[in-house]
Amino acid sequence: MSVEIRRVGPEAAADVLMVVRAAFEARPPLDPPAAALTETEASIAEKLAAHGGLLACVDGEVVGTLLLDPIGRTTYLRRFGVLPTAQGHGVAAALIEAAVEASEGSHDLTVVAREELPATVRFWERQGFREISRESPNVELRRPLRTHAFQIPDAERMRDLGRALAKQLAAGDLLVLSGELGAGKTTFTQGLGAGLGVRGDVTSPTFVIARVHPSLVDGPDLVHVDAYRLGGLDELDDLDLDTSFDEAVTVVEWGEGLAEGLSESRLEVAIVRGDAPHDGLDPRRVEITPVGPRWHVLDFRGLA
Repeated sequence: MSVEIRRVGPEAAADVLMVVRAAFEARPPLDPPAAALTETEASIAEKLAAHGGLLACVDGEVVGTLLLDPIGRTTYLRRFGVLPTAQGHGVAAALIEAAVEASEGSHDLTVVAREELPATVRFWERQGFREISRESPNVELRRPLRTHAFQIPDAERMRDLGRALAKQLAAGDLLVLSGELGAGKTTFTQGLGAGLGVRGDVTSPTFVIARVHPSLVDGPDLVHVDAYRLGGLDELDDLDLDTSFDEAVTVVEWGEGLAEGLSESRLEVAIVRGDAPHDGLDPRRVEITPVGPRWHVLDFRGLA
């Protein structure tokens, strides 16, 4: 089964309404009833004219839809529905991935689900969304989208970035660092260590593979790993450490393609050399990409 997704406007109001009615009427009765059931072709056309929507087709037949509603830094997915006969075939997931592409410029996607439908809430959670607020009977869930880039002129500012990020980290968090030799991965981690308030000088763990820096402030420990010489995830998971990954903030240098299996959520931190050194500066570009549901509340504005 091949799913085709296309962007649509008010000309598709009839098709969108057909899917919305069929999908929402198939759900258990709710009190108050779902607002989607009050939609008309005219009201759908008005919403499509404002920001557009998506239609999913299988073999030329319309089977799924959603409306795009950008508000501030987020894009709400409204009237999300798949025909009951087409459910279980990847249509919903394809719509969400298409919404990611269609929401360029937004920081995240947001949906509103009904708390009386726990299976629907679990579906959104499996798609990387996490609850950010609840006002009965509605549950609002959000999924971060964007890579955030920072221009870093020198080593001290690199430490400052790590220090600022540390204030938002918690036990169990995983950061995967990439960048060429000397790019600044360890310098960034030094800032994390300072922000977390851990013991010991943070240096490259190349010769010991991993170091544990215990907290001095009753917070999470810092586990600093160099995965360059590790042969696989089993070796990383079998490291004889004085703390578990669940009790610490774990930073893995050279961890691309290896450390991701430690957690469904992670921050991917790529450090790229900037222009040639000049005026005593050796600039870097730091790209931080949130992956997974953990990061829906991370405030990147506070890192600038």
